[in-house]
Amino acid sequence: MGLVFLRLSEQYRTVVQDLVMSLQALSKSLQKLGVTATCYVCDDGRDGSGASFVAELGDQHMVRFLVSDFGISWVESRNGRELVKFEGAEAIQELQRIADNLQKSRSQRSSSCSIQA
Repeated sequence: MGLVFLRLSEQYRTVVQDLVMSLQALSKSLQKLGVTATCYVCDDGRDGSGASFVAELGDQHMVRFLVSDFGISWVESRNGRELVKFEGAEAIQELQRIADNLQKSRSQRSSSCSIQA
């Protein structure tokens, strides 16, 4: 039975590492679109043990995504007031929503550039 928990622990660490890499990429992509976004990685990113992602979406609207060995959370706020907070799988779904919106924004930009060309 102990091996099951060891395996689950390792799988969770892999999920955390994947999320850290994804947060870094999302931060860079948002910055290219002119969105203020940062991603701070714990322990200089050596082992992917955690990260803090923050993006300013305009009109005092901010999102923060935290991932570590201790958990995963998403906080959305406006004017310094917390609007919504998600944990675990729901937090990851919100991150996916932002990534999907980024993809839509990119495709709209590329289609408008090709129309103008």
